[in-house]
Amino acid sequence: MSKKNLLLEIHSSGKPYIIYKSKKGFDLYTNFSKKIILNNKNIGNFFNKKHKRKSRNTDLYIGFCGYEILNNLINVKIPKQKNFNFPKGIFYKPEKKISLSNNLKYNNKDKHKRSIFKININKNFYTKIFNKFKEKIKGGETYQIKICTKYKTKSKIDPLNFFSRLSKTNLAPEAFMIKDKNYSIISCSPENLITKKGTNIFTKPIAGTVKKTKSLNKIKALNYFRKNIKETKEHNMIVDMERNDLSRICKPGSVRLSKQKTVEEYKDLFHYVSLIKGKLKKNIQNIDIIKAMMPGGSVIGCPKISTLKLLNKQEKENRNIYTGSFGYIKFNGDMRFNIIIRSILNFKNISEISVASGVVVDSNAKNEFNENYIKAKALIDLFK
Repeated sequence: MSKKNLLLEIHSSGKPYIIYKSKKGFDLYTNFSKKIILNNKNIGNFFNKKHKRKSRNTDLYIGFCGYEILNNLINVKIPKQKNFNFPKGIFYKPEKKISLSNNLKYNNKDKHKRSIFKININKNFYTKIFNKFKEKIKGGETYQIKICTKYKTKSKIDPLNFFSRLSKTNLAPEAFMIKDKNYSIISCSPENLITKKGTNIFTKPIAGTVKKTKSLNKIKALNYFRKNIKETKEHNMIVDMERNDLSRICKPGSVRLSKQKTVEEYKDLFHYVSLIKGKLKKNIQNIDIIKAMMPGGSVIGCPKISTLKLLNKQEKENRNIYTGSFGYIKFNGDMRFNIIIRSILNFKNISEISVASGVVVDSNAKNEFNENYIKAKALIDLFK
């Protein structure tokens, strides 16, 4: 049986499975022997548990941590918020891994009704929050903060259909999909938060966004970012913060910029990106790495802890998976985790897309509100 037919068979069977972007294509994980639902009590033991290694490519757990559980892990409390009781985190133990090409051919002929999205924060309300945070910035409580907006619609979706179309129009280096019996996640996340191999660790912060136009190519986008004071300040602050996060767990002097301020191109936008690497200290546990790096600073703001507290006090809805982290942890301790952005969570026949843009002292409310829509557009287009 071809790999294409095998994917269709697994999808049609109703069995849970996960697809994750690899260097050459995608990796498909299925035949799960364990499903661990994380909570505030078991997360520490989960990440530090020692496993017997059998040198198999399925010697790993793959899944996600949501925003709420990561806050709790670093002792940042979240007030009571509106939520629909989606799990705080789920990890799976696969028994089968299949390599797929970048070309995921799947076409569900069922017609999808056009969905109407409702936004939880309109432009006027966004501007009020924006102005409030601007005062916090001027008062020195934060230097940069990310205001989250959500787009929601009632819908039943075929996640493989959505993901295969998304991979053709907006292929991203951290794209993933989860299909389980009662939920699905489709993501074109571009941002890697943790890549750990042995004692080497890397993170790739993204801070800076500009809308694509017919006249704007990668070279012109790079020149735009370099000349734009607001985008440069935002990027430098996030890079400094993530260097600081790495320094807590890495050997002194080992944290360095491996690649500084490059541009990555996506369907509707260009991003400003850097790469930071470090060498882990002796006796650093996996849970220490998770606590130091998560939630990812580039989607929160800085300084991280005080900014998280400001956000949590302001936001009335649970972020669920948004600005959490998806990836895997191998039995040998190596791991790879992204930041969950540019994602659709479908649960209880409700689809939600969350996005955020950074507010610094030079920001403009209208521009930041519009930037949020640019980030959501590639996902909203899937429902047309």
